Amino acid sequence: MAKKDAPPRWDRKMQQRLARGEAAALGELYDRFASLVHGLAHTVLGDERAADRVTRDVFAHVWEHSDTYDPKQEPLRSWVATLTHRLAVQRLRDTETAALVRAGQGCTAELERKVRHASVAARADYIVQSMPVPLRAALELAYFQRRDYRQTAADLGVTEDEARRRLRLGLQLLSTAHDAGAAPGAPPGYGGAV
Repeated sequence: MAKKDAPPRWDRKMQQRLARGEAAALGELYDRFASLVHGLAHTVLGDERAADRVTRDVFAHVWEHSDTYDPKQEPLRSWVATLTHRLAVQRLRDTETAALVRAGQGCTAELERKVRHASVAARADYIVQSMPVPLRAALELAYFQRRDYRQTAADLGVTEDEARRRLRLGLQLLSTAHDAGAAPGAPPGYGGAV
């Protein structure tokens, strides 16, 4: 295997430690990815308590099924994000289906629309969190502070052409969140079919 194809060392070591049952490895993994997991779950579910439950479920699954992760297939971050997305979408479907049954109204088409909307939002959140800092900083200035590319360039201390490039690339990456058939700017496996 060529060096550039080798999985990151941390991912390999973490998988080995989890497979050996090292509780400290789970704690380290939690410290690194808990905010990602909780944020994605909250984006899908829109509920703090439900996101907390999904976060617990994700790390319990990682602990109990660490052997299902293959560092050669995808980064550990992507595997955890994919698992989070899958569990959060399943919880959303379960709770919304139960609500439809209790109310005796609504339809599965409305439920699937909600699931698709939540999935796109979660993928967009993942993309933004995974972006290199220069792209994310440019987008945050343009979106949250309503800066144009000239003001963004001045704030970041870069040329106007560089600011435009960063904004364009960031928006191109973010636009892939609507692609439900593939991992939107995320590594392989994240966000596939909902």
